[in-house]
Amino acid sequence: MAIITTKAIVFSTIKYGDTSLIVKCFTQKEGVKSYMLRGVLKSKKGKLKAAYFQPLTQLELVASHTNRDTLNSIREVKVSYPYTTIHNSVIKQSIVLFLSEILNSIIQEEEQNDMLFNYLETSFVWLDTHSSIANFHLLFLLNLTRYLGFYPDVSEQEKLGFNLLEGSFTSTIHDKSIIIGEQLNLFKKLLGIHFDAIHTISFQGKERQVILRTIIRYFELHLEGFRKPKSLDVLETVFS
Repeated sequence: MAIITTKAIVFSTIKYGDTSLIVKCFTQKEGVKSYMLRGVLKSKKGKLKAAYFQPLTQLELVASHTNRDTLNSIREVKVSYPYTTIHNSVIKQSIVLFLSEILNSIIQEEEQNDMLFNYLETSFVWLDTHSSIANFHLLFLLNLTRYLGFYPDVSEQEKLGFNLLEGSFTSTIHDKSIIIGEQLNLFKKLLGIHFDAIHTISFQGKERQVILRTIIRYFELHLEGFRKPKSLDVLETVFS
């Protein structure tokens, strides 16, 4: 057993019994870890509060990590970046629930990945501190593929199609994994930009649904076992 001090981002919580929680976090030092928080739902005087473990909350933990297939424990916790707007916005909350569901599903590595952690950390701070966020989740997911190993090859953008399976542009357009026409034009708008340029992109409600489902399809083709998030319909309703 090792005592670790690390930043962490909450991915999910599951109620265990009447009083406890199992919390899954992505830690900066050791990747994904799950923790048993015994009695946290009934304790009013303890150091651990259930409110600390809302989706995508950024924490600093002192935790006991085991090398066995058992749940870890948290000794101390504090919020490293207190969000100021996310918890007061239905739209931002919907984005957070949607993205936490996806991250909980696809990030499984139990090893340090500073580049991925820094991307998540800075992205959610950006979400909290900006108001033009209707396309945030689209750009977040597409740029996340840089850290997952399948960001689109942006060369040869003049070609008529983009092969979602191959991750590259193509002149062949007769294949179910190839997007063309307006769907392709929407997809290309997101390529190569950062969050500070997101206000330059304009999508109508239905266009946003098209591009989101295109990105979800892209994930399905590149991540084994990836399933359409349950919160997708809720998010689309919020933005419709």
